[in-house]
Amino acid sequence: MTNKWLEMSLAVPDQAVDLVSQALMDLGCTGITAAEKSLDTFIVPAPESLANDPVLKAYFIYPENAENLCLAVQQTLAKLSGIYPELAETRLDYRQLADHDWASDWQQHFPPFKVGNRLVIHPSWIDWPTSGGEVVLTLDPGQAFGTGTHATTGLCLEALANLFESSSPPQQILDVGTGSGILAMAGAALGATEVMACDIDSEACKVATENVLKNQLTQQITITDHPLDEIPGQYDLVLANILATENIRLADQLVDRLATQGCLVLSGILIEQEQQVVDGFADFPLTLLTTSHREEWTCIVYQRHIKTD
Repeated sequence: MTNKWLEMSLAVPDQAVDLVSQALMDLGCTGITAAEKSLDTFIVPAPESLANDPVLKAYFIYPENAENLCLAVQQTLAKLSGIYPELAETRLDYRQLADHDWASDWQQHFPPFKVGNRLVIHPSWIDWPTSGGEVVLTLDPGQAFGTGTHATTGLCLEALANLFESSSPPQQILDVGTGSGILAMAGAALGATEVMACDIDSEACKVATENVLKNQLTQQITITDHPLDEIPGQYDLVLANILATENIRLADQLVDRLATQGCLVLSGILIEQEQQVVDGFADFPLTLLTTSHREEWTCIVYQRHIKTD
């Protein structure tokens, strides 16, 4: 079936994409794509260039009154500006697309993909026949930011898959800033017996809970909106796919949640900020295992050791 579509474009800070995406879906959006601006890794970017990255494009069946829809979106962004002040200045652009089966085209941008030797992630409209030792997750784009297609999430997934190929794969995992829940679900699907997934955004927790239910992983995964300092215990693996500044700010708490010989995966870090993060974790009893890059992003993996001095 073909429809007239309204394409709405808005630039939001990277850290607000999860929240804004969910808000747009609540307003009737049928799909979202993110087009990131390229950065020169040899020149420290101006703050305003980072604030406008990425550009979200949201697609709606064309409403009776496009201006009213845009007004509703702007009012929602104004409410969310209490969390991310930059959203108060967000500019909206929109256009009508010609009669077109856009939904079908949009789905073509999200094919199934494999991470490591075992993990497969696919959208619900594509059947994936499991074979051998594969584990399969179903996750649709547009529900929340974090389908594995974003570079930071992809780097974390690869690090996670590699750790499960080791001789002592993690059994207890803490996923900080879980978003859609994709990293928590990947850990549980690959064999972790206990996964704690936290996010201070209650809307993200709702989306993550729905995804966990859909993938029948409720026995292994607990979703909470409690902040990190309220989460007790130590874990074999701590995942923090958050901003570089948040990784540094939470460094004490992240390391405290690590069991001895446990691994810490840090992502959401621009290459330009990599050294700041390394410096921020330099005084902790950690061994740097790997540093990987994709596009303009960095993922750092540490292992906790016993401090002898």
